[in-house]
Amino acid sequence: MKRIGLSLVLLLISANALAAPLRELADFAGVRANVLVGYGLVVGLDGSGDQTMQTPFTTQSLVNMFSQLGITVPAGTNMQLRNIAAVMVTAELPPFSRPGQRLDVVVSSIGNARSLRGGTLLLTPLKGVDGTTYAIAQGNLLVGGAGAEAGGSSVQINQQAGGRISRGAMVEREVPLELGRNGGLLELQLHQADFSTAQRVVEAVNGEFGYPVAAAQNGRVIRLQGPTDSNERVNFMARVQQVQVEPMAAPARVVINARTGSVVLNQRVTLAPAAVAHGNLSVVIDTRFGVSQPAPLGDGDTVVVPDSEITISQQAGALQTVQGADLMAVVDALNALGATPQDLMSILEALKAAGALRAELEIL
Repeated sequence: MKRIGLSLVLLLISANALAAPLRELADFAGVRANVLVGYGLVVGLDGSGDQTMQTPFTTQSLVNMFSQLGITVPAGTNMQLRNIAAVMVTAELPPFSRPGQRLDVVVSSIGNARSLRGGTLLLTPLKGVDGTTYAIAQGNLLVGGAGAEAGGSSVQINQQAGGRISRGAMVEREVPLELGRNGGLLELQLHQADFSTAQRVVEAVNGEFGYPVAAAQNGRVIRLQGPTDSNERVNFMARVQQVQVEPMAAPARVVINARTGSVVLNQRVTLAPAAVAHGNLSVVIDTRFGVSQPAPLGDGDTVVVPDSEITISQQAGALQTVQGADLMAVVDALNALGATPQDLMSILEALKAAGALRAELEIL
């Protein structure tokens, strides 16, 4: 089979999707992580920190920290520091976290520091969207990149303006979460809203328990009547997550990524009979340079004269019939066109506009 000259990725999704545990299809409402962010300083850099004349916020942060430690910096002092960098610190607070637990943090430079290698993050509060401090971060950075400079030349491997601190943050405050606070009522939220899948989930859960405990509210939310006792509720939720459900197959869809030149088709894509003419127009400009010499004993100058030749060629684009009742037939029909990646994207858009492509077209 002839290959299309682009990254044609075939996402083979069975028409009848295989059954999967409910934990892979849905989550309990409220059981989620929370993002944290903080601003801090990294010290101990080997001359690769911020140029403080261009990043005044670094110096200002250092002066504020000194004042909290009882150190007074005279006004107007020009601190030329190269071993410090201003950074943003991010982390993710998992559900059910308790004070004293450790989190991984990511540290990223926001100034013009060349490298954070060898640096130490100073005490940095990590706050949530409500402005409350939920964790404190501090520790030595691990930077995966490396670089070297000599004689005006430099080489760099990977990124050096960011790093990680494993278990670098300690939780100081928990996020309150009360599951089943309304008489044991729980909500299950499907990752992909689908009325048929929601119906299948309700039938599977009720069949597992032998009595009606689940009821669909819409195509995404399913309400469960769980126990009021916390231990029994945990057992109930664990049992619900293990229920096997066969989700509805995804609708026919073609995804085009214009940046990477990739096309993704699932197995439900079909093509109605259509005729496609495909051809390429190319313009080639070839410039040769000659030398014009003046006559002997003449008063002229030797000059370089360009000689350009322009050629326009167009590839033949005879009409070809395309159609396909299943995925492989669609692939064979598109391969027969011999289209380039960019041309194939245009052909798929035209087929969709003509009503021959029976699938949703999504362009990233």
